[in-house]
Amino acid sequence: MPELPEVETVRRGLAALVVGRRIDRVEVGRERAVRRTSADALVHGLNGATITAAGRRGKYLLCPLDTGDTLMIHLRMTGQLLLSEPGAERPPHTHVVIALAADPTRRLGEQELWFVDPRTFGEVVVFDPDHADVEAPELALLGLDPLADEWGPAELAALLGGRTTHLKPFLLDQRRIAGIGNIYADEILHAARLHPDTPAGALRRADVRRLHAAMQRILAAAIKAGGSTLRDAQYVDLMGSDGWYQDEHRVYGRAGERCLTCGRGFVRRLVHNGRSTHYCPVCQRLRASPTRRASGR
Repeated sequence: MPELPEVETVRRGLAALVVGRRIDRVEVGRERAVRRTSADALVHGLNGATITAAGRRGKYLLCPLDTGDTLMIHLRMTGQLLLSEPGAERPPHTHVVIALAADPTRRLGEQELWFVDPRTFGEVVVFDPDHADVEAPELALLGLDPLADEWGPAELAALLGGRTTHLKPFLLDQRRIAGIGNIYADEILHAARLHPDTPAGALRRADVRRLHAAMQRILAAAIKAGGSTLRDAQYVDLMGSDGWYQDEHRVYGRAGERCLTCGRGFVRRLVHNGRSTHYCPVCQRLRASPTRRASGR
């Protein structure tokens, strides 16, 4: 958390309110937030630069600068980006402050972009995209982006083919599909009527089509709702507003409650490798594998 819909919501806020503005000053309050390089490197890389675009790959925010470098921000578990007026009281754990010049064309005065991260797992870094293999090597390892890339059921089938891993960890593997986390993996699998423990390579053609359609539909709906803000309220958009897609969750966080889809099953919660999984045993039945059916077991 945040996942693709939340990061995309923040990206759209940056595109609307930050792109095209010059950076006048940078403050770093905690070195861990810029641990990949240093506070001096971030200040030097951003001071006087103009943000020319706001991009996203999976859960990474990527903002090209007019200097040729790229500003990368990864929110990870508890990171937030907040746009505020100069002099406003900064929240605790504000680790990076980027002062933005006024933009008369959009009637925007001077503002500050704050990177806030209580657990300091996130980071802010400036890197040279021509040397990304050294300075940001994880970007090259990211798989297909469900919204940014052009792909369909055939490409998804190719990713799934022959894989024995279960569907839930498959969806969480950023090397395969970038941007999906625990919340949306559960919601997508429920919408596709697929059990989370189904082997990825065992899907039929119709299953793959449903999974692809559910992925596109759930992620688009979550973005339209501004993402999901859970009870911990760690995720908010650029202006500090909550998302509301949590009100549409069918299974995530609803363990023990009656399924909203079928009205018959009760949502179950499993824990594998420290991650929780929510599903409806009625809507998402686990089919026997072909090997088991053939052997009569």
